[in-house]
Amino acid sequence: MRLAHKRKVQAKLQKHVKATVTASAKTVKAKPKAEKVVAEKSAQAKKPAQTTLNSDVSLTTKQQQVFAIVQANPNGINPKSIGLEAGQEDSKAASWATGALKKLLEENLVVKEQASGNKVMYKPA
Repeated sequence: MRLAHKRKVQAKLQKHVKATVTASAKTVKAKPKAEKVVAEKSAQAKKPAQTTLNSDVSLTTKQQQVFAIVQANPNGINPKSIGLEAGQEDSKAASWATGALKKLLEENLVVKEQASGNKVMYKPA
């Protein structure tokens, strides 16, 4: 059982390394497009655009997917709605999204706003 756990951990590490390599390859290909986006957003604010470009390299594919969903909803979105948009089941949607949202909060890519009671809304930073 201990050996199986080690293999599982190693597989997860390899998956994360592959995700960062593909993400960096995508950012290299997307540089001309990204420069256009930065040029459009330069009137709004330069710093948030630069942090999103730099932080995408260290995110997994799941975190990138959650980040894209949050960016598509500038008014705010709750974890359950994020999971449902990603195609998860109704019962698993919120728990599926919370792991990725924690990492996005640490990277300051997403802002957490406490609504009434225990409701939480996530907005792009």
